[in-house]
Amino acid sequence: MTTVNIICFAIYFLVALLMISIGVSQLKSQEPVGFYSGEKPPNKDELTDVISWNKKHGTMWVLYGIIIMISYFIGAMIGDSAWSVVPMCGGLLIPVVFMILYHNKLKKKYLR
Repeated sequence: MTTVNIICFAIYFLVALLMISIGVSQLKSQEPVGFYSGEKPPNKDELTDVISWNKKHGTMWVLYGIIIMISYFIGAMIGDSAWSVVPMCGGLLIPVVFMILYHNKLKKKYLR
């Protein structure tokens, strides 16, 4: 394992750990959570079920962290090739699109 691989692993691991930590904190939260820092979380009275709202958002972030780690390992297995960029970048970017779509679906389901 080269120094570049170790540094890349450390960065992916820390980012994944951050996303998982966000998810766990949202899973434990009693107050409604926001999707990202630029969005103000809804008030309790605006939601039909705060616990489910938080659980689904928290689970989404935990899964994102896991996908980040999986994408690193797939890229590492491909090796030093331009193709290793596909899963490594794809695992970071593609889930965000699905997370935004899922968040919008949750807003329609849980917001009054």
